[in-house]
Parts: sequence; structure tokens; C-alpha cells
Amino acid sequence: MTQRRQTGTGWPQEDAPVSGAAATAAPPVVPGEGSVAAGGAVPSDGGGDGGNGGSVRARWSRMAASPAGLIIVGLLVLLGFTLVVQVRSNSTDPTLTAARQEDLVRILSDLEAREERLRQEIAELEESQRQLTSGAQGRAAALAEASRRADELGVLGGGLPAQGPGLRVRFVAGREPIRASELLDAVQELRGAGAEAMQIGGGDGRSVRVVASTYFLDGDGGVEVDGVRLTGPYEVVAIGDPSTMRTALNIPGGVVASVSGDGGTVIVEERDVVDVSATSAPIQLRYARPVS
Repeated sequence: MTQRRQTGTGWPQEDAPVSGAAATAAPPVVPGEGSVAAGGAVPSDGGGDGGNGGSVRARWSRMAASPAGLIIVGLLVLLGFTLVVQVRSNSTDPTLTAARQEDLVRILSDLEAREERLRQEIAELEESQRQLTSGAQGRAAALAEASRRADELGVLGGGLPAQGPGLRVRFVAGREPIRASELLDAVQELRGAGAEAMQIGGGDGRSVRVVASTYFLDGDGGVEVDGVRLTGPYEVVAIGDPSTMRTALNIPGGVVASVSGDGGTVIVEERDVVDVSATSAPIQLRYARPVS
């Protein structure tokens, strides 16, 4: 008897003749190699859902081989890469990463000083609240608090002179003149560090009180501050915590670094007592009216 077997090319290939006993014998069944049991069931891979697992893997293989599947896989990979980059960029600050150790210490000291100042203000406000609600002493405490607040607002608004510990900051021009933007940066840094009263003076002896509405403009041969022309060298007098304000001026990229980059010099002197004698005239309001 002649047997034929498939060659995969579509043409059967004849085998050598087999004797009768061997021809009638059934082929051996090898477990685990895709054999079929007597009942016609296919053995599982070892789990209860082996057939389902194989079909799921087959479907994934067919999907990955299709163009749509390749596009989906590519989009998932791109989404994962974008999320990783976003997390890493949010977890690091490039400015602080590139800063030197002494710069980081200076920034940390400035933040700690601001925190301490805010804690003191909170304690003072809580004490004022306690006194105002203490019953019999409430009226006297209210009058004292109103008087104190009036003095504070007079200093903050520039209507009253002030005295206290602070800094004298002198700006000397180098190859480039001192710009109005640099003086404004100095005022903003001092104000952010807790300066309570400031004035700016020029080489001609005139001084201008710095308030919330003060503006700075570059002019011919000097800087115009609230309409007053000042010439260099300029000096800013600020009342506040001296060490905190000095730290704020020396923050990397601040006003000291800017002026030094132009060849100029910033001289900072801490004083136990400085005088802010210049005052600002009150603004005549056109439309706003106080409400009692």
C-alpha cells in the first residue's frame, strides 16, 4: 500500500510502501504536542481558560499585525513617553537645579525669614482680636488699635516720616548708566522682603518717597521718579529687617547681579536706625468716596 503525505507545496509526495501490519497501526499519540483526546477535546495549557487565553493572544497578534493595530500601539507608546517626560519636568526646577549651594542657602534663608515675619503678624492680629473682644476693655483697645492703624497707614501711604532699622543701598553706575528698571527691581525686591517705608534720592540731594503708585522713567541724564528728575548716584533708604532685605537684594539674577553685569556697583549698608524723611502728598480722588 502506498501512503501520501502533504509537502506544503500542494503536491503530495509518495512514501515508501508500508507493509500491512504497519499500515493498519494507528499513529502514536504524544501528550502536550497538540494531540486530540478521545472525546475530541483539545487539552488546555494548564489553566481553566487555556482555550480563551490562546484565542485572546491570537486576536492580539492579528490586531498588532494589521495597520490599525500598529497605529494604536504607536499612539500608546507616544502617550507613555509624553507622560514620563511631563512628570520628570514637573518634579525638577531648572533654575534651582543650576544654582550654586550658597545661592540655595541664601534663598532658603529668605524664605525662612518671610515665614517668621508672617507668623509674627498672625500672632499680633490674634492678640488684637482677643483684646477687642475682651468686654470692658474692648472700647479702649479699639481706640488704641484705630490710632495704631492710622499711624501705620500714614507711613505706608507716605504721609508721615518714619524711622527704624533698615538699609542704605547706593547705586553707582559703571560703563552703563543705572536704568529705571533696575531701581524699580530694587524697590520691588525690598518690598517683597518686608520693607515698610522707602525713599529714593539722587546725587543732587533731592529725595522722593516711594509708595504704591510710584513710577520710574528713564530720562536724559537721570531717572524720573513720580515726576521728579533724579541724577546718579542713587540711594535707596528702606526700613525693615536688614538681614532679610540684604538677602533679597543678593538673590541670583536680582538687581545686584544686573547692575554688576553692566559694570556698576551696589553698596549695601545695614543700619540700626535710618530715617525716611520724604513724604508724599495724598492723592486727590475724583470718583472714589469712603463708605462708613
